[in-house]
Amino acid sequence: MNALAQLGMVSEFPSNNQISPVSSSEEDRKDYFVERDGEKFAGTHLLVDLWEASNLDDPAKIDATLCEAAIAAGATILHSHFHHFTPNGGVSGVVVLAESHISIHTWPERSFAAVDIFMCGACDPNLSIPVMQRLFQAGRILVDEQRRGKVSS
Repeated sequence: MNALAQLGMVSEFPSNNQISPVSSSEEDRKDYFVERDGEKFAGTHLLVDLWEASNLDDPAKIDATLCEAAIAAGATILHSHFHHFTPNGGVSGVVVLAESHISIHTWPERSFAAVDIFMCGACDPNLSIPVMQRLFQAGRILVDEQRRGKVSS
């Protein structure tokens, strides 16, 4: 944990968003799996490729945009951390959510960003994409959707 703190990867202000009273039995625990189209699964995982994109080298703007995208999807932000690489100016970062995460890796020299959005519960990660598009102005967006943790019938 100390090594992470030295890198600035540990929040000084831990969130209480997921603290709840201790359940007295297994029956009291809430099930956050999703049921949709006859399937039960942990959550929706989007792999989003943004091509011909701009604004890929400003960690503060990317952080603010991904946080706004999380809120638009109905998620709860716990923490975010972004790193700016040199000399190319790429950014890697993550917004940690109570419902999972949004991460990004950018290649400004290629006008490309790879975004990973995983959310469980009632969140809709697809609502994050238009928010990100406002900043990145991608000419082409490719989205691969996976349902993670499918429960077998």
